[in-house]
Amino acid sequence: MVGARRISPRAVCLVALIVAATAATLLAMGRVPICECGTVKLWHGAVASSENSQHLSDWYSPSHLIHGFLSYGLTHLVMRRWSLGARLVVATAIEAAWEIAENTDAVINRYREATIALDYFGDSVVNSAADIGFMIAGFLLASRLPVWVTIAIAVGFEVLTAWLIRDNLTLNVLMLLYPLEAVRDWQGAL
Repeated sequence: MVGARRISPRAVCLVALIVAATAATLLAMGRVPICECGTVKLWHGAVASSENSQHLSDWYSPSHLIHGFLSYGLTHLVMRRWSLGARLVVATAIEAAWEIAENTDAVINRYREATIALDYFGDSVVNSAADIGFMIAGFLLASRLPVWVTIAIAVGFEVLTAWLIRDNLTLNVLMLLYPLEAVRDWQGAL
């Protein structure tokens, strides 16, 4: 079983290449490499700020960790015979595709229209790369933790971020796909 949890050097290289290609794509799309404030912070906690989604971590980092939990669970179900490394490569490619899509004008404008993120201008490249890193961490954690612990962590993060910033992965998806005025009003009351 220990060998099944080992990730090959080839898979690690592919994951690194995907992250590098994503960064290059985002730069080619005109995304800023780092926050226009000129610094890179380990943590930025102000949600209603031009620096949100510009640094290494923020209140949306737990959502990307949960992406990793979900990616591990999904690949475990549908790619059970694949190695852990191969499944990680697939999960990283999916997360990278989301980071690219999330930073298109169409999705940025959708966030502004459907959510309380009126000042959202997309992620910096360093933030997108860190988001992929959080997904990878979540994937690897889920591969080692009991299912109930993984679920408890995900629920805990969802409750914590809903309580502290009135947003989380569940609300984010809901508001992008089916915006509800009641939810928007509740989120805006913070």
